[in-house]
Amino acid sequence: MKILILFAALLSAAPPSKLAPVDELTYGKTVAARKGKVVLVNFWATWCVPCRKEMPELARMATKLKAKGLELITVSADEPEDEKAALTFLAKAGIAEPAYLKRAKNDDKFIGTIDPKWSGALPALILYDKAGKKVKTWVGETDLKALEAEVKKLL
Repeated sequence: MKILILFAALLSAAPPSKLAPVDELTYGKTVAARKGKVVLVNFWATWCVPCRKEMPELARMATKLKAKGLELITVSADEPEDEKAALTFLAKAGIAEPAYLKRAKNDDKFIGTIDPKWSGALPALILYDKAGKKVKTWVGETDLKALEAEVKKLL
């Protein structure tokens, strides 16, 4: 039965057809609009090997926990001319919308808005609770089992 539910969820999760722009002004609104859900924001890029490696696992976790209230948001740090490659990768990895493309007017301000302790290195994962409060930030390769355990505590 669980396999059928997971399979149905995978089929219903449509890959993004475009990446919406997000900057230092709209990022907070993007997270705040999802209050009531646990939100995991994944900052990644197509050129980032660890990002590409973890993305399919993040997609599986998001699919498995979506019904319990997890929402995965992806934010690509690729250049605008690489949007098509980013979309292709997201579709292959099984990532559904919402998906964004970082379009910061000021990179330092954008990074500081998200987490003042974050250098901007990729991959980066930011976890928010149901009230929209930032709970934890992971930078670099992440132990996805530990990440899932943190997520489950908040669901």
